[in-house]
Amino acid sequence: MSTQSRSESYAAAGVDITAGYKAVELMKKHIAKTMTEGVCSDVGGFGGLFELDITGMTRPVLVSGTDGVGTKLKMAFLMDKHDTVGIDCVAMCVNDIICSGAKPLFFLDYIACGKNFPEKIADIVKGVCEGCVQSGAALIGGETAEMPGFYPIDEYDLAGYCTGIVDKSKIIDNKKMESGDVVIALSSSGVHSNGFSLVRKVFDVENADIKAPCDALGGKSIGETLLTPTKIYVKPVLALLEKVEVKGISHITGGGFYENIPRSIPDGLGARIERSAVRVLPIFDLIAKTGNIDERDMFNTFNMGVGMSIVVAEKDVDTALEILHANGEDAYVIGKIVESEDKITIV
Repeated sequence: MSTQSRSESYAAAGVDITAGYKAVELMKKHIAKTMTEGVCSDVGGFGGLFELDITGMTRPVLVSGTDGVGTKLKMAFLMDKHDTVGIDCVAMCVNDIICSGAKPLFFLDYIACGKNFPEKIADIVKGVCEGCVQSGAALIGGETAEMPGFYPIDEYDLAGYCTGIVDKSKIIDNKKMESGDVVIALSSSGVHSNGFSLVRKVFDVENADIKAPCDALGGKSIGETLLTPTKIYVKPVLALLEKVEVKGISHITGGGFYENIPRSIPDGLGARIERSAVRVLPIFDLIAKTGNIDERDMFNTFNMGVGMSIVVAEKDVDTALEILHANGEDAYVIGKIVESEDKITIV
């Protein structure tokens, strides 16, 4: 990558090419932590190269996912904290592809900003790299686009893309799910990256003191709590898949329980969720109380403390819980699969 390139005319229009070079230099040390054996290229090329290792696979299938962080970014702007939203970006992608049983291989990010502040961009990518480390993916490429007049000078958008791999015979497709199977919850770390348009309205975050300690949140501020990065479930789930037949996985994102859990359940069956079993986090109680939001809307918007649900046979429940607990997950049973025309019922 040349550092001699500079256009005074372009700079006068608001685009500083040299700031991009500085940002890349600052982020290189973070990117280095994500490198895996398959990486065949360095940062700065026109494309990221990755060599597939399909040892032991008979019919390898690539699984891809892409997502952003949504209006949670507004919280990062207000808190002036930019080193965690990258974790959210990775999480929203890798948590999706693990639902098919795929192991993440590599990740690419895209940052669009009103002005390239190299230190801020490096902080964002630092978070992306942390998410990649947590999921075992390599950050093999990305793009930072400085777009003056399109984005406000202090704001940016962030999106990502990941690719994983799974042997075709091991794809999780719910075909073996049956009545009597058990639904296991994996606890979330908080609101994750969904429902923030409603959250921001409820707390009036642009005008409220979101940095003040909040008793309902154990002394943490609303801003700090809302910025808690999305939990990445890849490694615990991969460990589970090695020992237990998993019949369905749902990543609980926008649309909450009602939209996401049914996505992993075949026609003729439904999930019967025990409301009393769900360990609702304090932030959701505070959102509901402050916004006067009824319980169904809460479960139809937020994860409510459950970031992922996993369906296994009843005989495998104890083993599954043991493996998940051993891998650091707060996992517990929240319901069963029953014969039903309704894909989900919360009772």
